[in-house]
Amino acid sequence: MAKIVIIDDEPAMVEVIVTLCREKGHQVFPFNSAPKAVEQLDSIAPQVVVADIKMETMTGFDVLRHVREHHRQTAVILITAYGTVETAVEAMKMGAYDYVTKPFKIDELQLTVQRALDYQAALRENVYLRKELKNRYRFENIIGTSGKMQNVYNLISKVADTDSTVLIMGESGTGKELVARGLHFNSNRQHHPFVAINCSALPENLLESELFGHKKGSFTGAVVDKRGLFEEANLGTIFLDEVNSMAPALQTKLLRVLQEREVRRVGDNKSSPVNVRVVGATNEALQPKLKDGTFREDLYYRLAVIPIELPALRERLEDVPLLVNHFLQKQASATGGEPKKIDAEAVDILCHYNYPGNVRELENAIERACALCDNDLILPTDLPPHIVSHAKGDKTDQMLASMPVGQTLDDFVQQQERNYIDATLQHCDDSREKAASMLGISMATLYRKIEPKKKEATRA
Repeated sequence: MAKIVIIDDEPAMVEVIVTLCREKGHQVFPFNSAPKAVEQLDSIAPQVVVADIKMETMTGFDVLRHVREHHRQTAVILITAYGTVETAVEAMKMGAYDYVTKPFKIDELQLTVQRALDYQAALRENVYLRKELKNRYRFENIIGTSGKMQNVYNLISKVADTDSTVLIMGESGTGKELVARGLHFNSNRQHHPFVAINCSALPENLLESELFGHKKGSFTGAVVDKRGLFEEANLGTIFLDEVNSMAPALQTKLLRVLQEREVRRVGDNKSSPVNVRVVGATNEALQPKLKDGTFREDLYYRLAVIPIELPALRERLEDVPLLVNHFLQKQASATGGEPKKIDAEAVDILCHYNYPGNVRELENAIERACALCDNDLILPTDLPPHIVSHAKGDKTDQMLASMPVGQTLDDFVQQQERNYIDATLQHCDDSREKAASMLGISMATLYRKIEPKKKEATRA
């Protein structure tokens, strides 16, 4: 069923076209005034507009011009009793889908409308596929060789091509949506929609309408019927991010969808079947919510058929160099240039930070560094100051922890001096002359400083 707007200032003609379209099961919106119809196009969002060319207040060409400017996904069919080749050519040049001359045959108009709908469906599918092919989410985009990430890879590769409901658990910024898209685009649903929504971004009443749709007149502002995201995602995947924030009433409705595989729009008294894979995500542990009753236990077990837990980045810091290289390549692709290089000290700093914002924070740090660096080489000074200072503090703590405690200051200084002299002698292949020259001291001083060590070795 499609939404079709009919515009003609002859009521009898409008009635005829409305009857023909309703015979095919379409939802029809008739108008005798073109300006009024144009005002309603935003709220109706029709797939097809059928308009007479010759009208008093606003011509069909004016309607076509408005639709092409503001509703490019809507097909326009123009009708006139004054058919000429010149008029047809003008209509097609302006972007009309087709052109029908009065008097027309019943099946001629119905066939033209159906062709327009088929064309629009193919156009939407083409746009969808082009968009998703550019951003194909393969498992290769989930970066990491650590043991914890290997466990994640093994799990998602096993469940990707199933219809099992998945619950992805992990802190914000760990890549939960990336995993959800990876599951979808490596499944047999990959050529159908992937629809994502953040359940914490909308108040309860708006979220209910977004997810399940609504009937016209079900609440103030519901001027037309609206499909919900579950219906939009039919045959594909719906990703419910931060499902942990969902209100109890919506949890009940979501549970029904998972159990019955059907949705009921707000204000409707009948349900419609849907074939959708559900992937949920939570950025907090749900066990406390189960205990205090703020999250339904039966819904949890429906969602967590396959639980996938993503580790925080601080738990897999060995993956940071790989992620840095991936984000440098990504930045280069976005700008069309060559990937920037990164100084070894800068990488070391990035490997000594705990990343409360996880992978997303690291990506932002690399994007910032790419924008600020000179000569295509990222230096420590290009990194966010809080990351640099944290890494320096971490190294200072490690150094202090490794220092011997309990020695006098003189003993400590002498020990460090001996260690440095030994290292210098080793560097000079035990040539005392070279070592003395490198240390900037006389041979006599060098002998005096290494003599106590010889005596200690003899006593031992």
